[in-house]
Amino acid sequence: MKIEDKNVVSIKYVLTDSENNVIDKSEDGKFSFLIGAQNIIPGLENALMSKAVGDKFDVSIPPAEAYGEYNKDLVHKVPRTQFPADVEIEVGMQFQGQTADGQMTIVKVAEVADDHIFVDNNHPLAGVQLNFAVEVTNIREATDTEIEHGHVHGEGGHHH
Repeated sequence: MKIEDKNVVSIKYVLTDSENNVIDKSEDGKFSFLIGAQNIIPGLENALMSKAVGDKFDVSIPPAEAYGEYNKDLVHKVPRTQFPADVEIEVGMQFQGQTADGQMTIVKVAEVADDHIFVDNNHPLAGVQLNFAVEVTNIREATDTEIEHGHVHGEGGHHH
């Protein structure tokens, strides 16, 4: 069986950046997801199409097919009063925030000044080329419920 839309796919992977630093890897050697449900970055999903169980490959995913290019317009100056008074704010800290349209988001502190803080709303991997070493370990047809819910159920997936 070769990977196609609406398949549940399990892989082992190691993700590195351009300097070969490990960013992430599959827990317990298994990561399962539903093809076509936007559960993984587009570049990796495209690279998996037509692969079979046992296939091993390396693929480099450019930012445009992963988490996008870094966008300096997503760095915002926020008054210090918008943060908890009892917390010493440091560069790199993350906080839950709200976008102009009311969506919840996670922001990272980029710079701290006396009366304001610059927060970065870019994904932490925005602008980064992602290099995957992948092994396909399982492929199966998705159940109707998995397709309806948009994610894998059972082992390696979501439990209700």
